[in-house]
Amino acid sequence: MKRSGAQIIWECLVKENIKVIFGYPGGANLPIYDAMRGYPQIHHVLPRHEQGGGHMADGYARVSGKVGVAMGTSGPGATNLVTAIATAHMDSIPMVFITAQVTSKLIGYDAFQETDVTGITLPITKHNYLVTDVYDIMPTLREAFYIAKSGRPGPVLVDITKDAQQAFIEDWEYDDTPIHLKGYRPDFTPALASIKEAAALINSAKKPVILAGHGILMGNAMKEFKEFAEKAHAPIAMTLLGMGAISAHHPLNMGMMGMHGESWVNHAIQDADLILAFGMRFDDRVTGNLNNYAKNAKKIHIEIDPSEVNKNVKVDVGLIGNIKEILTQLNPFVEKNDRKEWLKVISDMKGETAVRDIVNLPDNGHLYAAQVVNDIRRLAPKNTVITTDVGQHQMWTAQYFKVEDAHTWVTSGGLGTMGFGLPSAIGAKFASPESEVWTVCGDGGFQMTAAELSTIAQEEIKVNIAIINNGFLGMVRQWQEFFYDKNYASTPMKSPDFVKLAEAHGLKGIRVTKRSEVEAAIKEAQAHPGSVVIDFKVEQEDSVYPMVPAGASLHEMIRRPSSIVETPLDE
Repeated sequence: MKRSGAQIIWECLVKENIKVIFGYPGGANLPIYDAMRGYPQIHHVLPRHEQGGGHMADGYARVSGKVGVAMGTSGPGATNLVTAIATAHMDSIPMVFITAQVTSKLIGYDAFQETDVTGITLPITKHNYLVTDVYDIMPTLREAFYIAKSGRPGPVLVDITKDAQQAFIEDWEYDDTPIHLKGYRPDFTPALASIKEAAALINSAKKPVILAGHGILMGNAMKEFKEFAEKAHAPIAMTLLGMGAISAHHPLNMGMMGMHGESWVNHAIQDADLILAFGMRFDDRVTGNLNNYAKNAKKIHIEIDPSEVNKNVKVDVGLIGNIKEILTQLNPFVEKNDRKEWLKVISDMKGETAVRDIVNLPDNGHLYAAQVVNDIRRLAPKNTVITTDVGQHQMWTAQYFKVEDAHTWVTSGGLGTMGFGLPSAIGAKFASPESEVWTVCGDGGFQMTAAELSTIAQEEIKVNIAIINNGFLGMVRQWQEFFYDKNYASTPMKSPDFVKLAEAHGLKGIRVTKRSEVEAAIKEAQAHPGSVVIDFKVEQEDSVYPMVPAGASLHEMIRRPSSIVETPLDE
């Protein structure tokens, strides 16, 4: 059958079972959009900015487990996607970005809206391509999807010139033969001897701690992971992106580790005699100062990417491969163990700290972000999908929104991208239309992509938007308070009236200034048929506790001052 390059792009997307894409038209990709209406089985979402579209596709991928697809035109359309590409790259999200390029004969002549996007994105993609020939479109897109979702997932960019989109192939047909790429080896299997060596360390450990990372979710290994943890009876510390790998209420789940993790979790890691790192990469926000990190512990690392093993932390056993398959092999060699003494030590540490929790404060006239997040969790269904922006509110949500189910927690981890929360919630809603979806944003991050409220209105979807409005760039202000003698340079910020802003987009807006108003506002948002923006005016100079200062060891935490708990703040 005769097909243009633009039609071939859509044919390939259909063959890849893509149901929704997020894209923005422009001069160089007009042929793609001209062909779009011939493929009604794919729903196209028009964001208000390409970055927003990229984050929507990212949220869609994280919740659905499928490859997310975002499109942009040449020049600024492509460069506007860069932050979204980097976000996906840092968090290993399977995505395909399709950008348009000027006509091939104009490349290199500084044509209008010509940009070397493959050069720009080379360090932040798993792979990228420049396609100048219509005959290369199909094999390139097939490779792009294969690379994006195989091995350690990640974003792939395909830049297609306008003339390749416009050219025709007379007798085109789709090729579905298996893909084999020379030099690309996404599948590894550890030797049985290494499996047995790891099992021996596990069985002999007195004080093991499991570090549960994003790889458990990406590898769909939740069942095997739970079986392992319960058999070994080992306490679990969660990375920021690992949340949802096992229920927050599972008795072995201690909570989040790291810079803003729970104090008892960090102390347990430092006191452990065995660290079991499952699908995580020992980044600096998790380990603190490496010189003092779990110094007395042996370390086992299960990881799909061999480049991550021994990169940051030297390990005793590295098991490289798909975590689901590795745990299937490992579990039969793991002996049942109760480890009651070790678990009691951790429980005692936890009990000592939990009484200082801010959500236990009586209503003293102040509204705290942690209380807002805690109430959303209390009132929302168990399988609610929650996305966040980046900053203090992100850490409060990680601490207080107890994630029950896999693929319901969406946040920017590695890159820490402000502006991620709102668009990722839009993508999440398309991935799970029956789920209740909330996004928790700061007043700063929300304004970076607030224009996507119009996308919500146009698509007529329901997302509940909680703005934690403290009048500051909160996390930066906290660092200024702790480490720069409260020199609040350029962190106080004036915001628009978020209620009126919501109404200007045709959405409902609610303002909350008191703790007594929180529950009613949440219930009103849930009952409303459309999307709702809630402006929570919270305590301005509240801080996230505990906090491990940059460069400090994991156990050297700044804790919440006891006076906040013991004395009403307005006395």
